[in-house]
Amino acid sequence: MSTTVDLLVPFYGDAALLREAVASVLAQDDPNWRLTVVDDGGPDKSPDALADRFATIGDERVRYLRNPENLGLTGNFNRCLELVEHELAVLLGCDDRLLPNYVGTVRAAYAAHPDAGIVQPGVRVIGGDGEPVRTLVDEAKRRVYAPKVTGRRTLAGEELAVSLLRGDWLYFPSLAWRADALTAVRFRPELRVIQDLALLVELVVRGERLVVDDTLCFEYRRHAASESSATAFDGSRFTEAGEFFADTAVRLAEHGWPRAARVARRHVSSRLFALTMLPQALRQRAGVGALARHVFGA
Repeated sequence: MSTTVDLLVPFYGDAALLREAVASVLAQDDPNWRLTVVDDGGPDKSPDALADRFATIGDERVRYLRNPENLGLTGNFNRCLELVEHELAVLLGCDDRLLPNYVGTVRAAYAAHPDAGIVQPGVRVIGGDGEPVRTLVDEAKRRVYAPKVTGRRTLAGEELAVSLLRGDWLYFPSLAWRADALTAVRFRPELRVIQDLALLVELVVRGERLVVDDTLCFEYRRHAASESSATAFDGSRFTEAGEFFADTAVRLAEHGWPRAARVARRHVSSRLFALTMLPQALRQRAGVGALARHVFGA
């Protein structure tokens, strides 16, 4: 099994959390990886110091690149796609952590299912302090939307589209992608927080398969500072989501997947999420209209 995993980190954020992410890569049991950090001009006022820290790592599998100008979230994700060179690629969050068995786990899953475009390994959710946390969103993912898997399971076609559109239970930064599938698409510049689901649906429509492996090997950090949290409270997330689901329903109907089209049109889980945001929006008097339209609209 000679597959190498490209670990790409689109960075704009906390340098201390980035150091944790990098340390987790260096601690991998399986040496078949290459790490690329793509700095999009984050808040660190001493970017040269960050570059110097990477230079001291002394591992030829690690490289640090800084964009000459700020590309923005989606632009930097697409820049990372341009840098993929190996068979598997991961868009690792700059505040997430790999457990030591991550690379070995996704390589083994891919070796067993080389036709799969996406591998979802087992994930543990952590908070800003790095300790395990349980949230309503993640409990819903695990208990309501995610399929029950013991060992490995493969999903594809309309079944997979329906599952993801009912509630996106995947953890995007933990996914390992077959490189030729991932680099054949791009993140959509008009989307801010739902571009991960948009990309997944695009690949499913193109015929890519998902392998779920229940081996715990990834720590996903959930905290209030995230882009998705901020846009949830101001309501813009749901304006974007409503437009995405409407467009997707039309496309899936034309593709011959009527059940998936109905699920997209209803987008019940997204409406329920918006409903949970309404009380705080009312207190803050912000984003109420966008949230209400998403919850109660057609």
